[in-house]
Amino acid sequence: MKYPALIIDKKKIEHNTSLLADKCRKNGINVAAVSKVFCAIPEVAQAMIDGGAYMLADSRLSHLRTLKELGVPKMLLRIPMKSRADEVVDLCDVSLNSEIDTISALSEAAIRKNKVHNIIIMTDLGDLREGVWYEYLIDFVGQVVGLKGIHIQGIGTNLTCYGGVIPDANNLGKLVELVEQIEKRYNITIETVSGGNSSSLYLVFKNEMPKRINQLRLGESIALGLETAFGERIEGTYRDAFTLALEIIELKEKPSYPHGQIGMDAFGQKPVFEDKGIRLRGILAAGRQDLNLSGIIPRDKCIKIIGGSSDHLLADFADCSHKYKVGDIVEFDLTYGGLLAASTSDYILKVIV
Repeated sequence: MKYPALIIDKKKIEHNTSLLADKCRKNGINVAAVSKVFCAIPEVAQAMIDGGAYMLADSRLSHLRTLKELGVPKMLLRIPMKSRADEVVDLCDVSLNSEIDTISALSEAAIRKNKVHNIIIMTDLGDLREGVWYEYLIDFVGQVVGLKGIHIQGIGTNLTCYGGVIPDANNLGKLVELVEQIEKRYNITIETVSGGNSSSLYLVFKNEMPKRINQLRLGESIALGLETAFGERIEGTYRDAFTLALEIIELKEKPSYPHGQIGMDAFGQKPVFEDKGIRLRGILAAGRQDLNLSGIIPRDKCIKIIGGSSDHLLADFADCSHKYKVGDIVEFDLTYGGLLAASTSDYILKVIV
């Protein structure tokens, strides 16, 4: 195998999806599996489908184009660009929306293509990311009702991603309340009530999810086995479906404090060092151009990441009982941000097992 590499275990992705989809299904909730964190590699997305995801969701049209041949509906997660309305209608079965001008453009595109485009109107319940502010949602829906070529399939929200607001019975209960008011006001049926992402899962596990929430958009919980409200491991899931593998290219004893006057590093920062004496320092063949170095975690806990340049990852091996040598491979777990960067990097080989 060539390195650096991101090794992806399809069976573990399928297992994680199956476990979460089963738990959600018992609560009347369907899982839209989010593929963006691994850049929508079709074989990995298919593992999510095999595990029970009824829909694939992604933020990028290029990813959805890659997934076009997979046999489930596709959702565009990021609010559409008005300028790309035609592509949205072509590539997506449903999109999340919050701007009337964009929805109007989708309407015009759908009419030209003799289609009906499904939308989920997003409401902001306090996290301050996307969505119509909840106090204005009902009137906003009134502007959309009756637009030709558009079907209001659902109402949704997003929590935790920006403001860190935890989903709970109050804010998700408010979402359900708004849905019921919309149905009554406009005499329509809202089929999908999309209650957020992996941060909402803890309510499912505690059987506290408000009734009528019938969709969750799950990414990190499937990929990394973590719920994202409190960062807890999900019992029964694999944490290591993704493995970052890096090769040691230098291993030498060196001082831990630089010799000479210290100025700025290559990234314009003035580094700070602690003098720990002579240490066994290793260099691995990946750097800031390849990875988010703050988002990788050595599986061998004796290894301590020191820092890195654009090309090199520096690590302290002095406390390791295992005798590492040049050419050895070091494995890492990844945070969500670390996985996103490694998946996106052209310099990291993707290996599916």
